[in-house]
Amino acid sequence: MQQKVVHIEEQEEPPGCCPTNAFPFSNHPPSPTFRQRHFPLATDDDWHDWHWQLRNRITSLKKLGKLIDLSDSERQAMAFNGATLPLAITPYYASLISPDNPQQPLRRTMVPTLSELLVSQGEEHDPLGEDNHSPVPGLVHRYPDRVLFLVTDYCSSYCRYCTRSRMVGRRKSHSPARWQKAIAYIAANPGIRDVLLSGGDPLTMGDEQIEWLLSRLRRIPHVEMIRIGTKAPMVLPQRITPELVAMLKKYHPLWMSIHCTHPDELTPEATKACAMLADSGIPLGSQTVLLSGINDSLDTMRTLMHGLVKIRVKPYYLYQCDPIIGSAHFRTPVSKGLEMYQGLRGHTSGYAVPNYVIDAPGGGGKIPLIPETVVGREGNDLLIRNYEGKVYRYPDVIGAASRAS
Repeated sequence: MQQKVVHIEEQEEPPGCCPTNAFPFSNHPPSPTFRQRHFPLATDDDWHDWHWQLRNRITSLKKLGKLIDLSDSERQAMAFNGATLPLAITPYYASLISPDNPQQPLRRTMVPTLSELLVSQGEEHDPLGEDNHSPVPGLVHRYPDRVLFLVTDYCSSYCRYCTRSRMVGRRKSHSPARWQKAIAYIAANPGIRDVLLSGGDPLTMGDEQIEWLLSRLRRIPHVEMIRIGTKAPMVLPQRITPELVAMLKKYHPLWMSIHCTHPDELTPEATKACAMLADSGIPLGSQTVLLSGINDSLDTMRTLMHGLVKIRVKPYYLYQCDPIIGSAHFRTPVSKGLEMYQGLRGHTSGYAVPNYVIDAPGGGGKIPLIPETVVGREGNDLLIRNYEGKVYRYPDVIGAASRAS
């Protein structure tokens, strides 16, 4: 791809980074009770301050052991420090985790186990081939008209099945020099109309850093759409402040993809955060990873999708879990995902049905998977199967009629 050199205010440095129970599945203690027991010196103002939440993340075996009764597998996995994705859980999200049930869905998504150390066939550090589609550091250009801009490798909480477990949580900051190169590349390629800010989690950065990025991207005429990928409303809802929302509103059209895994995440705090974003005119879509023993029952998935729609988040993608190293215990058969899709399609409103996709290993992009609905043909009739399994005829004769005329 031919590139044109464009100078975008190279003398201007970005500001410094500053990362320093209403659903039936829930069995966690209320946040105030949790706070009084484990963070007795924290005030209400502290607890609702996202900076305080980041400063007080649970990141060690010692801290985690004070909050939950660790299983042997969890304790031993924590001893392999550096061998797997780092541990980090915000106090808020820790309050949603069961202290005595290692199989609780939210606990399994955040607390490492020995299963992470088992490498299965087909697993890779970079299963999506992102590094091979990176023209400049921090930018992935896989599709013709859009790019993935990895603006940070820092998250407030680390999901154990993270696609980018090879890179996140290592430097705990962004790289201003990488930002400059990525923005120059976007500006030099007029075919790029859509930029997705991801990482890591962009919303772990301060308002000034986020605005610096948004303002520079908005200066590029061919960038029509900007998206932000985040899990903050679910793991750090305190981050969604009136100041942040007021700033984001200035850069429409702006969309947000929210990573949500289980109905237990749809707390009053998360609901309020999503309402603030939706009220500011930001369309919200969800990205959910299908995970074995966590959300792979139809009742759980339906409750999650309905709950998202209720808080104005459109279910967008249901991902087959990527084959990262040590992910076999999270991955389901593809047939399970098709079962989820079939159990939603037609049985609930279309707005509550996500696209079930595999992000193809090696960089092939997202490939949608759906149950077979076209049965075949009989003469000029197309035979099609509905959500109940019944077969109907559609008179597919337009081509024949036009030829006859």
